[in-house]
Amino acid sequence: MLTTDFVNGSPNWLDVGTSDIEGAIAFYEGVFGWRFESAGPDAGGYGFFQVDGKTVAGAMQISAEQGPPSWNVYFRTEDADATAKAVEQAKGTVLMAPVDVMGEGHVAMLADRAGVTFGVWQPGRTEGLGMAGDPGSLCWVELVTPDIASAAAFYNAVFGWNTSAVSFPGGIYTCVNPAGTEDEGMFGGLMPLADDPVEARTGATWVPYIEVPDTDAVVAKAQELGGTVRMPATDLEGVGRMARFTDPYGARFAVIKSAPQQA
Repeated sequence: MLTTDFVNGSPNWLDVGTSDIEGAIAFYEGVFGWRFESAGPDAGGYGFFQVDGKTVAGAMQISAEQGPPSWNVYFRTEDADATAKAVEQAKGTVLMAPVDVMGEGHVAMLADRAGVTFGVWQPGRTEGLGMAGDPGSLCWVELVTPDIASAAAFYNAVFGWNTSAVSFPGGIYTCVNPAGTEDEGMFGGLMPLADDPVEARTGATWVPYIEVPDTDAVVAKAQELGGTVRMPATDLEGVGRMARFTDPYGARFAVIKSAPQQA
């Protein structure tokens, strides 16, 4: 599962681009108990959501020209330039070439063969998120895509990801983990778009899952604060109780109270 022992190819950053930064701050502080801290006057309004002083996500205001509000998942790389080239060679797209972020690291925005946006983060002074896998933080990422085989081939070519088929109630799920890791390194999965009516209405995407202590309480609070429940709280045996949402500005995300893991 996801931890802050980040390795190449694992998620190491998460942020939301929103049309209303003040409104988004109020929403996520209310839903998750996060606290927002500005990154400073030179950061263009970028800031950090934190839990107990540890960063769990970033947030920024975006314009309509930059695209619709969305959550963005970033994966660790030792060389953002090389990863951008690998994306092009694998028939993806470089949306924003790698740039230095005030010495904290290098960031690039990319898209896979299906046009799904993701980022890479090459650590400088900042390795990545300060918390992962614990309540209030990122614990899983899921790619909803029209072609599992094509997506698996693309991300294997770019990051060297391994995939494995895992049986769950109702079908088979494709899990992913970084190259050179075993099952304990799993951090996400691939879901066929055609099999996911919740996401099929709005298209392929990366969906971040936030670990929570009480899924039903989050559903109620998100609705109270103007969010939309896209999938109500649902139990999946051996996995946990999950729900999916859009925030008041249209950014998609999910939550889960994970089932206890057997030894």
